[in-house]
Amino acid sequence: MTMNFDFNNPTRILFGSGKLGELGSQAMPGKKALLLMSGGKSAKVSGAYNRTLEQLHKAGVEVAEFAKVMENPVKEMVMEGAAFARENGCDFIVALGGGAVLDSAVAIAAMATNPGDLWDYVNGGTGKGKPLSNPGLPIVTITLTAGTGSEVNCWGVISNLETKEKIGFGYPELVPVLAIVDPELMKTVPSKYTAYQGFDALFHNTEVMMSNGVNILSEAIALSAIENIAKYLPRAVKDGNDLEAREHVAYGSTMAGIAMQLTSTTAQHSMEHAMSAYHHNLPHGAGLIMISKAFAEFFIEKHACDGQFIKMARAMGMENADKPEDFITALVKLQEECGVADLKMSDYGITSDEFMDLAVNARETMGGLFLANPCPMSDEECAGIFEKSYR
Repeated sequence: MTMNFDFNNPTRILFGSGKLGELGSQAMPGKKALLLMSGGKSAKVSGAYNRTLEQLHKAGVEVAEFAKVMENPVKEMVMEGAAFARENGCDFIVALGGGAVLDSAVAIAAMATNPGDLWDYVNGGTGKGKPLSNPGLPIVTITLTAGTGSEVNCWGVISNLETKEKIGFGYPELVPVLAIVDPELMKTVPSKYTAYQGFDALFHNTEVMMSNGVNILSEAIALSAIENIAKYLPRAVKDGNDLEAREHVAYGSTMAGIAMQLTSTTAQHSMEHAMSAYHHNLPHGAGLIMISKAFAEFFIEKHACDGQFIKMARAMGMENADKPEDFITALVKLQEECGVADLKMSDYGITSDEFMDLAVNARETMGGLFLANPCPMSDEECAGIFEKSYR
């Protein structure tokens, strides 16, 4: 456990029920906002859409709406959104939605002010890794889900359908300036997606705990988040109107966004990005759930970070946990309580002959996360985790 860390988070976070009502009194980073949303109806069903427009009007901000973000955002949509922002004279972005919208905001903010194609600036895979020539548009985030933690960090995950790559994109200068995390806006998220998103938030924190870069601050934040998610996610899944449960899960998700700035996640995320790069209908959280047990068991069998697994098991409610396998017991129990223990890779078109292709793709596109693993993992071992997870 290292005592050293480097932490800089310039995002102002307004957290708590009713906080959207304070947006209009905040200093805005511009005069005309690109209001970025998904193509669905979640923002309107939750009431967040009308309330956001009211607050932006109160702040004297004009709005141009771009509502074309899909579940797994693609490069073409990013480039279209960036062109739309330029054509409409938008000088900042208001991202209103879940993880896909928040991720897209980072990429659109960059491409609205920089020449060329998004993949010119992507690091990894076929990306050219160029530095940004110009600062991106400032970003205000209003999250409607509890999952990614992207409301407070500079990273987004974008897919290139042509090359079958799903890669994290981001630069420190793209960190949002203001984040609104209002659990009241999350009450209409369907049960299934509440579970998927909640486990995404959980795994951000468990991967920080497993990471070889974990430090005294990231561990403290991650354990607090794990405890809150494990205790309250089953309640949020069972009753979406349980505001107390929504608040605690949202806290765990936002804290993950901070913990990930202090310590990287691990190859579990690289592996899922490969899965959904090839099978675009696979929700990110569902893919993570499918491989989570075998992924953790790999490191338990290697005795790579036994103490970390014990700490996580205790945070998940097993007060007397004394062996790393207790984490698996707690994880499976939580998945059962949330109704996601029986997810099948085959239901999303994944076949047993793909495992090595997925393993190679995971390393080629987001190999940096493999370096954060607590011990080395070969392509063959990575493919073995897919095989062990397969149903």
